[in-house]
Amino acid sequence: MNVLLPALTAQLRAAAHPVGAACRCADPGTVLAERDDDATVVRHGDTIAKAHAPGTDPAGLSLRLATATRLPGILLAPLRPAAVTLHDRLVTFWPHGTPVDPDTPEAAPWEAAAGLLARLHLAPVPAGLPLMRGPAKAARAVRRLRAAGPHPAAEPVLRAWAALPAWARAQAPAPLARTLCHGDMHLGQLVRHPSDTGRWLLIDVDDLGVGDPAWDLARPAAWYACGLLPPGEWSRFLAAYREEGGPAVPSAGDPWPALDVPARALTVQTAALAIAKSLVQQRPLDEAEQAVIDSCVRMSRIPPELTERCAQ
Repeated sequence: MNVLLPALTAQLRAAAHPVGAACRCADPGTVLAERDDDATVVRHGDTIAKAHAPGTDPAGLSLRLATATRLPGILLAPLRPAAVTLHDRLVTFWPHGTPVDPDTPEAAPWEAAAGLLARLHLAPVPAGLPLMRGPAKAARAVRRLRAAGPHPAAEPVLRAWAALPAWARAQAPAPLARTLCHGDMHLGQLVRHPSDTGRWLLIDVDDLGVGDPAWDLARPAAWYACGLLPPGEWSRFLAAYREEGGPAVPSAGDPWPALDVPARALTVQTAALAIAKSLVQQRPLDEAEQAVIDSCVRMSRIPPELTERCAQ
C-alpha cells in the first residue's frame, strides 16, 4: 500500500484551508502525478502539494525555493518558504495555476516561454545554488534505457549518445557556465496564476541551478531539428528570446554552434525515455517517438570530434 498518498492528501487539505475552516471543495484530492522514483503531485482546490523525488537534497531544495520566492514575475513562488518531511519525502506547497492547453498547440505561448527564460538567465545567481540538472537528467535517461532491456531502436540512440563530446555526457554543465537556469524547460512548465495578473510563470524548481543556458533552449531546438516543431514556431521562440537579451545564443546570426550539443543530448534523452517507457508499457513507439529516434540514427553518424568543434 502506498502510505505516502493518503498522508500527503491529508497534509494538502490542511494547507488548503485556514485552521478551523470547513472544506467545501468538490474534490477530496486529485493526483496529478505519481511515480515511486519521482515526484508525487496532488491538487486540492487551489493548492498543490508536491512530494519531491526520494533522495532530494534538503539544502539544495531550500535554496531553490528561496530563488523562486525572490523572482516574482518569472517563477511561481511556493506558498511556504520551506519544505516539510512526510514519510522520508520532502513536501512543498504551491498555488495552482492554469497550464498550457495541449489540445490547442497553435496557441502555445512560445514568446512568453522565451521571454521568461531570457529573464531567468539574466537574473543574478544566488550564492550556493546547486548545479542545474539538465545534463544529469540526460545521463540518467541513458542509464534507464540500458537497464530497460533489449529493443531494436536502442542501438542508434546509444551510438548518438557516444557521439557527443565527453563533457556533454559528464552529468554536469560545461565548465565556466555560471548562468541561472531552469534545467527542465518545456511548455508543461508554464502556468497562469491570477495573483500575477494572469501572466505566464515558470514552475518546477527541482532542476533549477547554475549552468549553461543553452540547455534550457535545447528541447524546442531538438523538436525543431527532429521536425516536431514547425519552423515558424521555432523562429518566434528564438526571436523572442533574443529580443529579451537572452545570453544563451548570439543576438544575431547562427544560433546552432551554441545549441547543437545540448539539443543532441535532449534528443537522446527523449528517445531513451520513449524506448524505456514503451518497453514497460509493452506498446509500439508512436510517430513522434520514432521521429526522435530517426534523428538519433542521423546523429550517430557524426564523430565526436566534429561535434566538439561545432560547439567551440
